[in-house]
Amino acid sequence: MKSWQCDPVPVLPGPELPGNGLPLRLFDTATREIRPTAPGKTATMYVCGITPYDATHMGHAATYVAFDVLQRIWRDSGHDVKYVQNVTDIDDPLLERAAALGQDWRAIAERETEVFREDMAALNVIPPADYIGAVEAIPSVADYVGRLQELGAVYAVEDDLYFSVHSDPQFGSVTQLPEADMIAGFAERGGDPERAGKRHPLDCLVWQAARPNEPAWDTHLGRGRPGWHIECVAIALDYLGIPIDVQGGGSDLAFPHHEMGASEAQVLSSSWPYARHYVHTAMVAWQGHKMSKSRGNLVFVSQLRREGVDPMAIRLALLSHHYRVDWAWTQEGLSAAVERLACWRAAIAVSAGPSATPVLARVRELLSDDMQTHTALESIDHWANEAITNGGSDKGAPSQVAKLCDALLGVRLT
Repeated sequence: MKSWQCDPVPVLPGPELPGNGLPLRLFDTATREIRPTAPGKTATMYVCGITPYDATHMGHAATYVAFDVLQRIWRDSGHDVKYVQNVTDIDDPLLERAAALGQDWRAIAERETEVFREDMAALNVIPPADYIGAVEAIPSVADYVGRLQELGAVYAVEDDLYFSVHSDPQFGSVTQLPEADMIAGFAERGGDPERAGKRHPLDCLVWQAARPNEPAWDTHLGRGRPGWHIECVAIALDYLGIPIDVQGGGSDLAFPHHEMGASEAQVLSSSWPYARHYVHTAMVAWQGHKMSKSRGNLVFVSQLRREGVDPMAIRLALLSHHYRVDWAWTQEGLSAAVERLACWRAAIAVSAGPSATPVLARVRELLSDDMQTHTALESIDHWANEAITNGGSDKGAPSQVAKLCDALLGVRLT
């Protein structure tokens, strides 16, 4: 599946941004603490992608912008980055939307994935090295399910195949939820804890046998399609291997998706952990509720773009909140971001300004400490206000700050 393109990222480190960024520390869901990431020369990251039936709302955008900043911090500290993202282009919600609209599910998936690509490019999000659809991964999924069968970790319920989550001794270590909470969450998020014939309520579907009037593919498992969690596992193992430095996504994916996917991968690889860090972004609310497709309370990047909103203002509105603190999208917040963008652009247009060295050091410090983008923006505000009000003697500072904003925050000012 094709990805998207964005403008070249300023080389880090480089002549206009001397020195290196600091090692990145992030909150890890599994350990519940902020601790250092410890990648090798090439840092690896897998972030779960969209189910393409209604893209791209602000909850999506906040997640992918946050992990984009993570990429930029790693690059600034001297790492190459191998980033993989999937598209869940076959799933029950997509089929339900297709039925409701009377449209072909493939046409909906292709249309919404293209909208997502356009939005990511507009928001200056660095594309993944590999952008893989679940449909194109089906042969690999079938192979991994077959391996799980050989390991005794998969069993049949009628013609469907289920993964025994307790075949992994580490099951539950990602979210550390009580079993009763896991069962309740599983039921709310696409699981089937009450299905007769399962050995345990939390065992999850890895292969669904063909159903009447639903898409299916022929494999050595029989005709059918994959379960949700094993799709991401297959793609991550094929393109990154184990362990991944960061497994990322929205906080609503921690359970069951990341918990169950981790166990599937750990049984397949006979190693632990699947990921060194589990990083989850906050939920974005609108009109008093979490922004969600099921509720219909969505604000779309594409709609704002059609209305003439600068994508860099949208990006600034997203970055003005800490990535793992729930928040609400408001028109006031967007207006403040528009004003901030205008201020920054006015500041880098001056002939000379205050030295950029202190603001570069401060932004690097804040970003390396659990990605404090909201406070980093305030540091640039201070420099911009000083440049506009009092000017300065450093003729290179405006260009340096513009490069800083682009390279580290992904905000293009020129």
